[in-house]
Amino acid sequence: MKTAIIIGAGPAGLTASTELLQRTDIHPIVLEATQQIGGISQTVNYKGNRMDIGGHRFFSKNERVTQWWQNLMPMQGAPALDDILLEKHKPLVKDGPDPEKTDCVMLNRERVSRIFFLRKFFDYPISVKWATFAGLGLKNTFRAGFGYMKAVFHKLPETSLENFYINRFGRPLYEMFFEDYTTKVWGIHPSKIGADWGAQRVKGLSIFALLKDVMTRPFRKADKGQKHVETSLIEQFVYPKYGPGQLWTLAAERVKTLGGEVLMEHEVIGIQVKSNRIAAVEVQSPEGKKTIPCDYCFSSMPVRDLIAALSGIKVPAGIAKTAEELPYRDFITVGVLAKKLRITNGTTIRTWKNRVPDTWIYVQERDVKVGRLQIFNNWSPYMVKDYHNTVFVGMEYFCNEGDELWQMPKNDFIKMAVSELAKIDVVDASDVLDATQVKIRKAYPAYFGSYKDLPAVREFLDTIPNLWCIGRNGQHRYNNMDHSMLTAMEAVDNIVAGKTDKQNVWNVNTETEYHEEKNDK
Repeated sequence: MKTAIIIGAGPAGLTASTELLQRTDIHPIVLEATQQIGGISQTVNYKGNRMDIGGHRFFSKNERVTQWWQNLMPMQGAPALDDILLEKHKPLVKDGPDPEKTDCVMLNRERVSRIFFLRKFFDYPISVKWATFAGLGLKNTFRAGFGYMKAVFHKLPETSLENFYINRFGRPLYEMFFEDYTTKVWGIHPSKIGADWGAQRVKGLSIFALLKDVMTRPFRKADKGQKHVETSLIEQFVYPKYGPGQLWTLAAERVKTLGGEVLMEHEVIGIQVKSNRIAAVEVQSPEGKKTIPCDYCFSSMPVRDLIAALSGIKVPAGIAKTAEELPYRDFITVGVLAKKLRITNGTTIRTWKNRVPDTWIYVQERDVKVGRLQIFNNWSPYMVKDYHNTVFVGMEYFCNEGDELWQMPKNDFIKMAVSELAKIDVVDASDVLDATQVKIRKAYPAYFGSYKDLPAVREFLDTIPNLWCIGRNGQHRYNNMDHSMLTAMEAVDNIVAGKTDKQNVWNVNTETEYHEEKNDK
């Protein structure tokens, strides 16, 4: 029997393992360096209050992915707790599980994400309606309008993320709603970041796209639903009862049930290459060092670490240098449990105790370091131990491992975070009941520095026929969860078909057709 080593128990690694087990006779061995399943898609349980690290909407334009999710966790057939309390009616599946009685269930959720700027809420993405203009004021509205008209007739060369945004929104709106948040996320000004990131994450979003969405929404056919809508404009998504980590834990159990292996605390420290093929992987485990032979290797480990781990093959100096200098952003989340929030619901969406309805809140305020807030109650009412009487907020900070934020003592960091939450009038410090902190290394592959030379690294890795680079870090690409899964699916497709060309694997989340159209593959 042939063996595949799968490096990483995140969405890409677990998808690859499951696909191999269901479609081939290849035996997968998943190696996870940490104690957590799911990678950045994990869920952290703190005293019964759950944190979704980074926030993960389960939405995809690819039917293969959505079916994969629902094969693990079926859609709800009865109302969830918050819908019961508010007497809301959501789409239900006949004979589907009742989330009040069972845990293995996907919920249908409303997507509400807004920008917090000037201590006011604005729609995210920015909407073309009266509330936006009223919030900006007359002067800023005129500035934004003239700025957009200038951008329509005078396009800048898209040599940077800054120019990418200006071409789609105009300079004033870019400065108000994108510049500072983007700088917080990446630690570098958008003028120094490649436009690739915008092309991948913002895709076709622009003022024109927003207007088109407003004008066509009443006329969309029900059977098309959201499949032809820009991802950032979707209004609903599905979500596991206890967060994304619940689904990926189930996926890991499925791998083991089907005969695969999932080995925790097995850190890859070396990758042996013989005759230009991956022959074995060296790991550091709780039992000590060991070497595991393999016929295939799927890597979702950071490209920087992958290149450094290779032995038995000559890595050109330029390739090694590019990989070593690839930039990443690290991530710190502070979970804050409070009796209530100071901010209240100003929308038409009915909520329990008039809480804000947002899942994400993008903090554009310049006087705080926090970049984004999550309201875990709104992802799923079951994420919070006492949904009726408490609110669990995730405060997201972007940093570099070793910098001032990363090195700050845990208690000092939590104290700073709570003070920032109070400073921007989101919560009264006296209402805070508890807080915790979670750190994630290499959460976001960055699009500056040596990233421009990544194609050469990719070409080198592609010369190893039984190596498949999958997932966000495996490709150094800021993929969504469904894109990470698709890289794994495409890789297994190639193995089944006897193909060694990797083009289709690298092309996931780069092709226009995938961005804009429903893909039934």
